[in-house]
Amino acid sequence: MTEGTPTSPRLSRRALLGGGAVLAGTALGGGVVGHAVGAGQPTGAGAGPTTMPGTDGVAGPGAAGRPGTSAVAGTATEPFWGEHQAGIATPHQAHGVFLGLDLADGADAASVTSMLRMLTDDAARLTSGRGPLGAVDAELASTPARLTITFGFGAGLFDAIGRPEACPPFVRRMPAFTTDELDRRWGPTDLLVQVCSEDPMTLTFAQRRLLRDAGDFAALRWAQRGFLPARGTEPEGTTPRNLMGMRDGTANESDPAQVAEVLWNDGRALPWLAGGSQLVLRRIRIDMATWDDLDLDVKELAFGRRVADGSPLNGTVESDSVDREAKDAQGFTIIAPQAHAARAQARTGAERMIRRPYNYAIDTAKGAEEGLLFAAYQADIGTAFVPVQKRLAELDALNTWTTHIGSASYAVPPGAAQGSFIGDTLLRT
Repeated sequence: MTEGTPTSPRLSRRALLGGGAVLAGTALGGGVVGHAVGAGQPTGAGAGPTTMPGTDGVAGPGAAGRPGTSAVAGTATEPFWGEHQAGIATPHQAHGVFLGLDLADGADAASVTSMLRMLTDDAARLTSGRGPLGAVDAELASTPARLTITFGFGAGLFDAIGRPEACPPFVRRMPAFTTDELDRRWGPTDLLVQVCSEDPMTLTFAQRRLLRDAGDFAALRWAQRGFLPARGTEPEGTTPRNLMGMRDGTANESDPAQVAEVLWNDGRALPWLAGGSQLVLRRIRIDMATWDDLDLDVKELAFGRRVADGSPLNGTVESDSVDREAKDAQGFTIIAPQAHAARAQARTGAERMIRRPYNYAIDTAKGAEEGLLFAAYQADIGTAFVPVQKRLAELDALNTWTTHIGSASYAVPPGAAQGSFIGDTLLRT
């Protein structure tokens, strides 16, 4: 079979979307690329799923809350094009996978641009319930189930395109923390693709297609897959539990203005990142065997919150603020100074983050491994995650049962308008 025939969808796809790597200097290169990447939502009767109502791009309560809807969950969509990437302030879906990829040897700005054009088009189609160009199994994309696809750039990508100065400092190098036992297997990569959906079938199809189209430009180093309670198992808007039984994400901002202040970079230090964010992904192993056997009051003392409803020990409902100074009748602080809620609480506005974690459980040759894929989004890693994690490493009751075994950080570019692609503010400046 010769290349370029209608039965060679991979080459045809690269010719349409790849840009300079295949079509540099041709008339087709300038016209078709912009048209294909700018492919919008389908139009006309029965054209496709409708956007789930009521999310408003807000993370409340925090990124943990999930919106109600009367629509069939499988047809619900989240918008792809826009000022910010989806999957950050988007209400948490039940399933997620983080894909860490390394660029091929010799990658440069032209090849990275080609890859991002192609993956942007894939993401726009998949999140709207359509298959990627050339996919013969496009029916598998027809139930997006609130699918979001989010891209992050590691230090190696900035080096490959010749823009090392454009990399945020804590994306290039995260400080060591005293409690870390990091495995290089889960370390930083050149590119991150976060894929989230209410449906694991949808997520798996999207993952497969994205990796297939990225394969000419990058190789998968790791895939970290996680889950939350299934949609419908608890009332809408309930903060999900982690494997330790605690509500995870209670402290996230819910007011739209505050969410925006926490998440979006202002671009003053790095103009290309304006409207983008920064992500820290930590793989945290949990010793569930010993945790499960603890008395309930010990668990709540370690967390500083109640297991039943997530309320702080000084309060009565989950939304009550943690008061580190509140004292009991004997004059002792109600929340112990070493409790996780006390140590993790932001001391300043700059320390706030939006937590978007997933649980994980796998079987290994050494037995079961369970834990948390802790994903924290913020405008600046250096002013948010770093000081909070230093405080936790110094003294946190949960350190007895938790071990950080993986760490990677990424610059998350702003969203894209139709006709453009994710990362264009970096690659066009």
